[in-house]
Amino acid sequence: MTRTLLATTLCGALVLGVNAQSDTTLVAPAPPDTGQVNRPQLPVFTITSDDLDSELGSQDISGLLQSSRDVFTAVAGFNFGSARFRIRGYDSENTLVTINGVLVNDLETGWAQWSSWAGLNDVTRSMQVHTGVAATRYNFGGIGGSTDLNVRASSLRKGIRVSYASANRAYRNRLMVTGSTGMMKNGWAFSFSGSRRWAEEGYVDGTSFNAYAYYLSAEHRINEKHTISFSGFGAPIVQGRAGVAVQEAYDLAGTNYYNPNWGYQDGVKRNARMTFDHKPLFMASHYYKPSEGVQWNTSLFYTFGRDGSSGLNWFDAKDPRADYYRYLPSYYEDTDPALFAQRQELWRSNENARQIDWDQLYFANGKNLYTVENANGILGNSVTGNRSKYIVEEQRADPNRVGLNSVYDKPLSNDRHLTVGGSFNLQRTHYFNTVSDLLGGDYWVDIDQFADRDFNDTLISQNDLDRPNRLVEVGDVFGWDYHMNTRLVNVFGQFEKKWQQVEVYAGASIAQTSFWREGNVRNGRFPETSKGKGDVHSFLNIGIKGGGLYKLSGRQFIAANAAFLSRPPATNVSYLSPRIHDGTISGLTSEKVYTGDIGYVVRFPRLKGRATLYYTKIYDQLWSRSFYHDEYLTIVNYNMTGVDQINRGLELGVEANLTSTWQMTAVYAQGDYRYASRPTATITRNNSPEIFAEERTIYWKNYKVGGMPQTAASLGFRYNSPKFWFAGVNANWFGDIYLDPNPDRRTEQAVDNLVTSDPQWNALLVQEKLENNMTVDAFAGKSWMIQRKYRVAFNLSVSNVLNNKDFKVGGFEQLRYDRMDVDRFPPKYSYLFGRNYFAMLTFSF
Repeated sequence: MTRTLLATTLCGALVLGVNAQSDTTLVAPAPPDTGQVNRPQLPVFTITSDDLDSELGSQDISGLLQSSRDVFTAVAGFNFGSARFRIRGYDSENTLVTINGVLVNDLETGWAQWSSWAGLNDVTRSMQVHTGVAATRYNFGGIGGSTDLNVRASSLRKGIRVSYASANRAYRNRLMVTGSTGMMKNGWAFSFSGSRRWAEEGYVDGTSFNAYAYYLSAEHRINEKHTISFSGFGAPIVQGRAGVAVQEAYDLAGTNYYNPNWGYQDGVKRNARMTFDHKPLFMASHYYKPSEGVQWNTSLFYTFGRDGSSGLNWFDAKDPRADYYRYLPSYYEDTDPALFAQRQELWRSNENARQIDWDQLYFANGKNLYTVENANGILGNSVTGNRSKYIVEEQRADPNRVGLNSVYDKPLSNDRHLTVGGSFNLQRTHYFNTVSDLLGGDYWVDIDQFADRDFNDTLISQNDLDRPNRLVEVGDVFGWDYHMNTRLVNVFGQFEKKWQQVEVYAGASIAQTSFWREGNVRNGRFPETSKGKGDVHSFLNIGIKGGGLYKLSGRQFIAANAAFLSRPPATNVSYLSPRIHDGTISGLTSEKVYTGDIGYVVRFPRLKGRATLYYTKIYDQLWSRSFYHDEYLTIVNYNMTGVDQINRGLELGVEANLTSTWQMTAVYAQGDYRYASRPTATITRNNSPEIFAEERTIYWKNYKVGGMPQTAASLGFRYNSPKFWFAGVNANWFGDIYLDPNPDRRTEQAVDNLVTSDPQWNALLVQEKLENNMTVDAFAGKSWMIQRKYRVAFNLSVSNVLNNKDFKVGGFEQLRYDRMDVDRFPPKYSYLFGRNYFAMLTFSF
């Protein structure tokens, strides 16, 4: 009785405490840091301007945690994923993903690339998920948690499973077949799986999809102590990408799914931005059980492959992008009203006018007869032909990686447990650019167009100084060519102890990370630092964590966790301009993180739930982007150091069995994710050593971190029929969605000579908050048994049943801006898909 009263009181205190905090946070938020002491304070509205380059790598892993038994994680993963919700606001580098115990997060970005095993749903069902800091016996873990996929042949369900799915999302069709023998009497187990996903066009115009996936595994139990296994899988994907656009383009096109990346060629839609991804992974493991309860698992893996993304490139020619700001009607609104009206009508009535004109690109290349003197660095070598003004290029980042992981688990006396482990990882990624299509031309000249414009020196503009005036054709490497090497060695340990009412754990890790660049060509702008092995940058990092569980009763618990860790700066943001030289951001230092959470958990027969408060501070982060700067009239590298952020909030999840057939779920997430420092920026010219600005203060403090809902809620009901069918519905609400702030607009230089009454003042400093919104999802399914041997199942899910097409789920402030006319480069947005479905028929035996 006392314990129940205490638990109820504590749960109420947790909720009331957070509600009190949310009144302060949401109604009267702390003002953005403008750096001005005598000027009015602005409301806090924010967004993430991550160019959406991170859209592929930094995927929201919350949607993939389907195996979690935690109510909040499971519901949030399924219902909030389409709105880009991130659990606790974490990017995916904060969650470690292992396969058979081996870390597969990319060593350069920290992201787990789930696309590498996409389409193998039947294989990856078996996973263990830990949310947040927790005790885990695979590795030290991350502040966002850890996920381990078990792809051993013996872990798959015995039998054959064939399924066909129809959808109207990224792909239209999916065919999958999976088979497993289970562990046979002779000690062998075999499993296989394969799938095909395809669409001539997905939900968005011009987005094709063609993907395969394969998996093969064999396992042999040698004796009671030794088992060995092998697994190999891959998922080749070729996909046409959707683009984001300004609101004017959406309005003129009459759809919020306007895609500027495609155009008609010979009457067929062709997308300029295609992704090509295939990174197979092979793994061999040894499982050793020297005595009862003791396990020593060791795995070796190797992966390699292709990671490419295509796009248009041009030289001495007009920008071919249909939504380039000078082609939009608004560009002429003040200077030529007649042309403004004419172009508005053209955009509305003529689809070709707002897409890529492939015929014009071919025409321009076919009429550009040109003679290159001293071609390929050969004196007197003159080559005449049609020099391509436009090409399709493919930017590549092809990885090659080997990893070794070993973990030893041993139960000790008196309910204690010890885990120790270590790993070695070496990744070498080849970054280069290659010609995919000359678009009717004969060759492309390998020189930098900005250097050619800015410097009166033909050698400076050469991308390959050892082969000046180099002519490249389809398949040739040009522009840049270098390797990035990253080495990680780490060890960790964890101790667990249980008593009747208390369980505790403590863990520690130490890791050494080194990375270095290795250039393969000598660049004309940086002849001394572009080719050869660059400086090696090494970082020694530690992590400590601990937590406990107090049992108020057999069904009520108080759980708490805390951790401090440091980690090396991400390789992909540590260099000023890695494509052309070895220079790094000044003062590279490790990031530091400390985090903690406390929660109340109930597990009654008809009611399960959790209420958790969490707090995380990440500091000394790096931020790096390259973009065209209107003031400097060139591509610049914009790098910031000392970027801090705070993520704090509340998670509530409840699952209740109302009757024997009716179930209710309710989830609520309230977060407050904001920048917590004034970073320092350095701005450099991309194609020369020139420094435009140093030690520039960015007034980012108290601006919100964007790109996701910071508040979300879901209420769902499900009916489970005794006749083997089910149906349900969920209503989901999303709020506090911001766009990340462009840092250069939050500087003293941006508001120089402005007063607070100037319209530009607020336009520069105030962040945009996107509208709150809601969706309704429905699902149903039924299964049949035939002759007690064959099982047939049908499942249907419909997302966004109410067809809400005005839900902005993200976007970014353009880094390119005009401080006296902010609307000249307005934000770009992306929208939630309207009504969409996924239907699957499965046959298994």
